Amino acid sequence: MRIILLGNAGAGKSTMARRLMQGLSVPHLSLDEIAWGQGAERKPFEESVQVLRKFLDDNEHWIIEGCYSDLVEVALPFCEELRFLNPGIEVCVDHCLKRPWEPEKFPTEKEQQEMLANLVAWVREYETRSDEYGLHRHRLLFEHFSGKKREYKRIDEYIEG
Repeated sequence: MRIILLGNAGAGKSTMARRLMQGLSVPHLSLDEIAWGQGAERKPFEESVQVLRKFLDDNEHWIIEGCYSDLVEVALPFCEELRFLNPGIEVCVDHCLKRPWEPEKFPTEKEQQEMLANLVAWVREYETRSDEYGLHRHRLLFEHFSGKKREYKRIDEYIEG
C-alpha cells in the first residue's frame, strides 16, 4: 500500500488516513509535519523534499496526506493509488470549525482557535487560488496521474457519521 490523499484543508484526509491504517502498521506522513517551520513560515522546499525522500526510501508501504501539490508531485512516482478528496468548500469549512485541538500542530488549543478565522478564509479560497494548495493544481495532479486514482466528491463516500 502506497497511497496519497490529496485535498483542501478540512476535506477529511487525516480521517481517511486513520481509517486506512486501522489494524495495520503502515507508516503515515502528514505533509504538514515536513512543510512548516516555527510559526506560519514554510520551510525551504528542498528541506521538505529531503525529509519526504527519506520517508519514501525508509518505508515500503505508506500513506501520505496533504494539500501541497509541490510535495505530492515528488511522491507521485512512488504512489500506487491517488485519492483526491474534493467534497466542496462548505464541507471543508465545517470540518475545520469542528476540528479538535491538534497538539502536533499547535502548542495550545487557544493558539489553534486564534488561527481558525485565517484557516477558514484560506479554505474558502480553494477554488480561486493558483498556488500549490488550490483546486487548479490538485486537479492537474489528479488528471495527469496514470495510476489507480479516485476522486471523492461527496463526504458520505468516505466518512461515516
